[in-house]
Amino acid sequence: MDLASLFALFVMAVLFLVIVAAIVALGSLPGQIAKTRNHPHTDAINVASWIGLAFGGILWPVALVWAFVPFSGSLSTCEGEVESLRKQVAELKTELSSLKSASA
Repeated sequence: MDLASLFALFVMAVLFLVIVAAIVALGSLPGQIAKTRNHPHTDAINVASWIGLAFGGILWPVALVWAFVPFSGSLSTCEGEVESLRKQVAELKTELSSLKSASA
């Protein structure tokens, strides 16, 4: 092998490594963003990102947008709010029935 062939092989190897590094960086980007933003679906976003890249990048943009979607809270927070509203409704019903009995 002459020097030109060795240089060509070196350039091809470097290009291959750069392409692999770019694919790994892109594949892990939505998962890293979701983890940084403390998103509760970080693992699902990461999986969607890698599956998206494996299938030609179809699902990758969805995973990226999903990583940026704000999450308002957990289900337990919603259940607490529902319970609070139920108590308020019960109190209002009691007050309404006492008002009805007072006016009668």
